[in-house]
Amino acid sequence: MISASSPDRYSRHLLLRGFGDEGQERLLNSKVLIAGAGGLGSPCALYLAAAGVGTIGVADGDLVSLSNLQRQIIHATEDVGRNKAASAAEKMQRANADIQLRTYEQFLTEDNILDVIAPYDFVLDCTDSYASKYLINDACVMAGKAFCCGGVVEYAGQLMTHVPGAACYRCLFPEPPAERHLQTCSTVGVLGPAVGIMGSMQAAEALKFLTGIGDLLTNQLLVFDSLDMTFQKFAVARDASCSLCGSDPTVTQLREYSFQPCRGRS
Repeated sequence: MISASSPDRYSRHLLLRGFGDEGQERLLNSKVLIAGAGGLGSPCALYLAAAGVGTIGVADGDLVSLSNLQRQIIHATEDVGRNKAASAAEKMQRANADIQLRTYEQFLTEDNILDVIAPYDFVLDCTDSYASKYLINDACVMAGKAFCCGGVVEYAGQLMTHVPGAACYRCLFPEPPAERHLQTCSTVGVLGPAVGIMGSMQAAEALKFLTGIGDLLTNQLLVFDSLDMTFQKFAVARDASCSLCGSDPTVTQLREYSFQPCRGRS
């Protein structure tokens, strides 16, 4: 039940058509994992904490660096050198002392990811490497977990949500690009507010999933360009020949791609 001190905190949720007390109760009883406490994870962490999601996990093995602060707004100058998950959790607890926080001060790997995601209702992929994105996609599909994947490079970003039975990341992109063709924030740059916009949209997808309101970005790819402020949505069908979620899958065990282009430089 919403505590006696909570109605004022969540009053604007309680007023929302289709949300109300029931939606807020669902949030308070929900568990979300944020994978990556960087540019995308910063707004996700702050908005989910403020919204009253009952249990939030934050997983990140990276340390805060000075180059992160241009966009990773949950961290401050005094956090440089700290683990990102620990730094983010401190700010989240400060924002809402009623929520429960779990930190995983490590990178997700093929050896630990299934155990880490197991308790959670929804996973937010806020990572910035292809290796991590394919690992999270594969693990969530295998475990039957809903998740939202976001990514931003330079001025543009992409977003999609998966629930069991819908198209997965491999339906769109069966394999990552060759390492020599990779573009990352550490090689071509990234606009800070563009990351904030996409991360906020990931938080909205999580809240919609948990409360059952609205329509999720399933079987769709949302593309955002901050240079001309355009949003485009492309329909994506589940691929019957997908190597992971198709009728005859060949990806049946977790396998982490070897390259991690952004670790330590994100």
